[in-house]
Amino acid sequence: MTATVTLRLVKGRLDRTEYVFDERTTCVLGRADDCAPRLPSDDHHRTVSRHHCLLDINPPDIRIRDFGSLNGTFVNGEKIGQREAHQTPAEGAATSFPEHDLTDGDEIRLGETVFRVAIRLPTAQRTLSLARCAKCDREVGSELGGRSGEYVCASCQAEPGAMAELLVGLARSGNPDLAAIAGYTLLRELGRGGMGMVHLARHEHTGQEVALKVMLPRVAASPTARARFLREVELTRALRHPNIAALYDAGFANGTFYFTTEYCAGGSLDKLLARRGGRLETADAVRLACQVLDGLAHAHSRNVVHRDLSPHNILLDTTGGSLVAKVGDFGLAKAFDQAGLSGLTRTGATAGKPWYMPRQQVINFRDVTPAVDVWALAACLYHALTGEHPRNFPRGKDPWQVILQAEPVPIRRRRPDVPAPLAEVVDEALREKPKSAFQTADELRRALLACSR
Repeated sequence: MTATVTLRLVKGRLDRTEYVFDERTTCVLGRADDCAPRLPSDDHHRTVSRHHCLLDINPPDIRIRDFGSLNGTFVNGEKIGQREAHQTPAEGAATSFPEHDLTDGDEIRLGETVFRVAIRLPTAQRTLSLARCAKCDREVGSELGGRSGEYVCASCQAEPGAMAELLVGLARSGNPDLAAIAGYTLLRELGRGGMGMVHLARHEHTGQEVALKVMLPRVAASPTARARFLREVELTRALRHPNIAALYDAGFANGTFYFTTEYCAGGSLDKLLARRGGRLETADAVRLACQVLDGLAHAHSRNVVHRDLSPHNILLDTTGGSLVAKVGDFGLAKAFDQAGLSGLTRTGATAGKPWYMPRQQVINFRDVTPAVDVWALAACLYHALTGEHPRNFPRGKDPWQVILQAEPVPIRRRRPDVPAPLAEVVDEALREKPKSAFQTADELRRALLACSR
């Protein structure tokens, strides 16, 4: 039995009376065609916005946030998120509205439609009050939120480097779960993000250098979630291509996932952009973009979608004196989030900065297609050519609503010196309504090559 979150319709007329969620997902509620659940556009729902509010769901957790709607969202009769009457939807979105963690029995009202939240918890596999941090051994039952499984406490999560050192030490002492990293020594930090960090490591006997990455779940990692994540990781391990950074080994120990991957000495695209003043020469940007598209096409042909492509994980190596782009972290963030290991990521401090995310990925969180990677690569190319993101993300504005409502700025408005044929391709690749002409990596790669001859 797994935890579930259910929305039960207690008032209103919809096609369904119950929406059951037993996996990590997000929902945008409103009257727009792409919302699910979608509310009708009738006299009873004139007060409901097209994209009204967001549900962030990671059973048994559920959180709601209003998108600055004109009439607000009601939780147990209390209005949340209403913008001022004189404000436009865009101005309302720029206002910070409170988020609400929902509990069993809470009611949500939009217009004349009312949902009741029902949360079902699985039978605990052990006494949660006795659960302890996998690193410091402190009692962590109060942090688990009804979940069971291995967990690293919030204090230890704030020091991922110490966790990496612990794993390497345990591997050296013969821990069988860490055999893949036995004999490695950490040399220096390469980078860190919301879920962990990466070190350069060298094997003391072979001299091989790898990137050793640790990822720390934000919730207790149950055996089911761990197995689900590592199954997805196996798809990434099978990818071998000159423009994909190889994943060598992966495992789990002491509440932490670890990976060894190909080390790319040139760093990442975001660091290259910083060294070059924020932009690349047109020829360099297009050449690297085409290499990334080669890697994406290979992965897509094997039904693996990255879903988190950005300049941060476009890695660079050198061959024959020229930089070569390699896509890193292929599918890891997607699989980690879908396994429910990242907690709630669409709200609050962990919401991230989705500068390179297409609208399709916000609306359809789980069932994404290779086209989301194609769009993200076009956004990375746009950034490399202009030093700016395709969409404007004003300070304080809800980034998820920006994605839903704002169109990308035509690239020559940012940089009039971008060649017109290239600008046409980039703008077309970022078009979402109707969908872009470039739905595959090969289609965009051919178009970029044709306009750069």
